[in-house]
Amino acid sequence: MDEPHIEQATLEDLPQLTDLLYDLFTQEGDFVPNRAKQMRGLRLILEQPSRGRIFVLRQNGTILGMINLLFTISTAEGGFVIMLEDVIVHRAHRGKGFGDKLLQHSIAYAKKKDFLRITLLADRLNDHGQHFFKEHGFFESKMIPLRLILNTGDAPSA
Repeated sequence: MDEPHIEQATLEDLPQLTDLLYDLFTQEGDFVPNRAKQMRGLRLILEQPSRGRIFVLRQNGTILGMINLLFTISTAEGGFVIMLEDVIVHRAHRGKGFGDKLLQHSIAYAKKKDFLRITLLADRLNDHGQHFFKEHGFFESKMIPLRLILNTGDAPSA
């Protein structure tokens, strides 16, 4: 049995990643799990590395957890920043520090690549998640998230 290790996800990982996102979105108040949508979104990232990175914690071919980093530009910061999304550890492997490893790896990656900021949205109802991120140096912004849903259908738009 090999030790859990972090590596970049590949297209072959789509089924396991989709399962993890399905679990994540059953826990969050703003999202509804939809395997087709989650797989399509993951594929968009994996097929174009300039859009972001998905890192996985893998052991013996099985993905124990994942973290998703999306790349964008901030005019406020004057450079590249990361939108951190989709941090999830498989239910059977929680409480072992795996989420901590994924987050630390992502922060180290961002620093190494000279990103200027990492932003994330935390579910208001998830006190444990908020505490987890604050323990790693994240803090509450004076900004509030607002959304406008443009397309509720399953078909991707151009």
